[in-house]
Amino acid sequence: MPFRYRLQKVLDFRIRKKEEQLQQVIKAKNEVDRIQGLIDENKEEISGVIKIMRSTPDYRLMDSYDKYLKHLYKKEEELIKQRTEAERVLEAEKQKLIECEKEVKVLEKHKEKAKEVYIEEEKQAENKELSEIAVQKYFQKTKTQKEEESEENQI
Repeated sequence: MPFRYRLQKVLDFRIRKKEEQLQQVIKAKNEVDRIQGLIDENKEEISGVIKIMRSTPDYRLMDSYDKYLKHLYKKEEELIKQRTEAERVLEAEKQKLIECEKEVKVLEKHKEKAKEVYIEEEKQAENKELSEIAVQKYFQKTKTQKEEESEENQI
């Protein structure tokens, strides 16, 4: 009879849970990367506006440039806050993933130990069976020897 782990359904459930959590970590990482991309785009836009502002000799537009720059700096602050929050969420998801991995490892170790016990029991059962066969052969052999001796004594 092949080895069957009695908690296999629980192990499969925990593995699925770990894989789902891994997907959550990937989503959180993608969100952090997306926000970082927006921050980089915003910084490029700020440097572009500053470059245009310095190259434009028209001072009447300076007030508009200043307002737009203030808007971009405010947007950058908001994006940094969003990135910080997304990083916090990412760390929380990573911690959940670590817990899921621990749960899976515990059951996998338990499964390995149960399999080792099963193999040992199978070996013991096989040895017992072989021992019984050997004892039966021994008694059969001694019986035939006694019969042969009794036949020789009768002759």
